[in-house]
Amino acid sequence: MNDEQAGTGLRIAVFGSGRGSNFNAIENEIRNGHLPHVRIVVVISNNSEAGILDLARKDNIPAMHLSSRQFPDEDAYVQSLLGALQEKEVNFIVLAGYMKRLHPRIIGAFRNRIINIHPALLPKFGGPGMYGEHVHRAVLASGDRESGATVHVVDEEYDRGPIVLQRVVPVFPSDTVELLSARVLKIEHELYPEAIRLFAEGKVLFNDRDVVLRH
Repeated sequence: MNDEQAGTGLRIAVFGSGRGSNFNAIENEIRNGHLPHVRIVVVISNNSEAGILDLARKDNIPAMHLSSRQFPDEDAYVQSLLGALQEKEVNFIVLAGYMKRLHPRIIGAFRNRIINIHPALLPKFGGPGMYGEHVHRAVLASGDRESGATVHVVDEEYDRGPIVLQRVVPVFPSDTVELLSARVLKIEHELYPEAIRLFAEGKVLFNDRDVVLRH
């Protein structure tokens, strides 16, 4: 995100496959005036029954179900997705529980303008298959005394893009997957809007594969 793009504000597409709690947290911050240069212009899901679509419609935000199963081949799907993003003049993508790997063409078109939130302290407990309860179960099995959430830039490798922000939570001996999940989700809802604010204010700079935050 360069200064010129930051000056126009963020026109965000939120991609999600589930209930949409992180989308809801971000939209609440926008509605409360805490993200003045941010607007969610479309919500896209590969799951027609995803709760995130219902939340978007209640907020009068365009909500689209777009799945590769709707198209004859992957190329047609990617072209349709890119077309939808162009139509809404999207300049930033936020992944919020999106359970489909982004095509390299999407990543290339929005290089350094796609972020994801992961429910652990990357680079630990990341990669293929590490999502949702699988992550928390792995953390508990490891015996680690800390976990947390990570906002990172999305590139072609699962959970390996530059880290923007992290926040730590304790892991207690009495924790279950459900308890740890709830503790991490609470900080996700705080961390994700904060990361978006940094991008909107032009404070996220890139140095090779590293992120530098400008104060």
